[in-house]
Amino acid sequence: MAQQNDILIRNVRLASMQDNGKPYGLIENASVAISGSKIVGIFGENDTLPEGYDVIDGQGQCLLPGFIDCHTHLVYGGDRATEFEQRLLGQSYADIAKQGGGIRSTVSATRAASTQELLQSALSRARRLAAEGVTTIEVKSGYGLDFDTEIRMLQVAKQLEQHLDLDIMTTYLGAHAVPVEYAQCADDYIQYVCETVMPEIARLGLADAVDVFCESIGFSLEQCTKVFNAAALHGLRVKAHVEQLSDQKGAKLAAQFNALSVDHIEYMAADDVVCLKQSGTVAVMLPGAFYFLNESQLPPIAALRQHGVPMAVATDLNPGSSPLSSILTAMNMACVLFKLTPEEAIRGTTIHAARALGLAECKGKIAVGFDADLCLWNINHPVELVYGINQHRPLKKWYKGRLSTL
Repeated sequence: MAQQNDILIRNVRLASMQDNGKPYGLIENASVAISGSKIVGIFGENDTLPEGYDVIDGQGQCLLPGFIDCHTHLVYGGDRATEFEQRLLGQSYADIAKQGGGIRSTVSATRAASTQELLQSALSRARRLAAEGVTTIEVKSGYGLDFDTEIRMLQVAKQLEQHLDLDIMTTYLGAHAVPVEYAQCADDYIQYVCETVMPEIARLGLADAVDVFCESIGFSLEQCTKVFNAAALHGLRVKAHVEQLSDQKGAKLAAQFNALSVDHIEYMAADDVVCLKQSGTVAVMLPGAFYFLNESQLPPIAALRQHGVPMAVATDLNPGSSPLSSILTAMNMACVLFKLTPEEAIRGTTIHAARALGLAECKGKIAVGFDADLCLWNINHPVELVYGINQHRPLKKWYKGRLSTL
């Protein structure tokens, strides 16, 4: 774990992610002062540096904010490797589901796993993300779909902070799928989510937000509206998996509730994008699922740029559609598959990812008053992190001002 001192990191190429008129918010020959957990000063080449700090020479390397993975499902039991092979051997998803596969297999494995087993497997996945410079991870429930397991999943997610130098933001995703015990009774299940599980999760303070899967194979607009209304009653922000497989207008619904983010959005109509701008909602790109499912429908990137909608990038780490525990690979995929620029990809895993979690005032950029979550990289320019497919690891990493063990 981390050790803390007040420090001055000098002689760095600072990719601050500030809006200073320069790509990546670059500041050359910069120094950054840290006191406690916060950034307290940023200095240029000709500025007088403060005294009384432990000085670290950055040797001209690049200093970036810690990355933020704003969409994961990293707490779960089992895996779906056999299904991956079955699909490649010609079996359809429907056939696999009839055999007890698909999300039901993950639900069964997650329910059967002990809390310690869930914690150990989640720690393994989180460590891989942390090794690439991630300092904040959002973790969703949604593989329990019952009272006890959903709560256990969120408790396990929170426990990750006790073992790793990470901030964990938790999301209740009860409306992920209809469990077998509610087959053919989706409305009853939504009532259970809203009236039984969510109130207890809110009482225990286990979730920062509530999510839904609004899709033809998920939940309807009416059902998602009930979940969003229940979240509002408990003071929880909302986000939504929308328009991944079809245009259900879930993004427009989420925007009406001032959602933090809408995620996937491959089938979102370009004409609907303006609603995200009006609501301040972040569009989260999930290229790992797009790649793994061999999709072809691209998100409306041009419309998002036109309307100035912030675009975040995340791994969507999950066992079924995106078994990806590499934020660096996700950034490269976002550029190659979705045609984001490298700067958009890096802003998408820093300041825009912070906004997708409601953290834009404290994380995601190097600025005075922000958390001192920083990574020093042995690169000449930030674009190298996106260009090289998972080629880099930080030289040093600070979490809330403390030097973190890599």
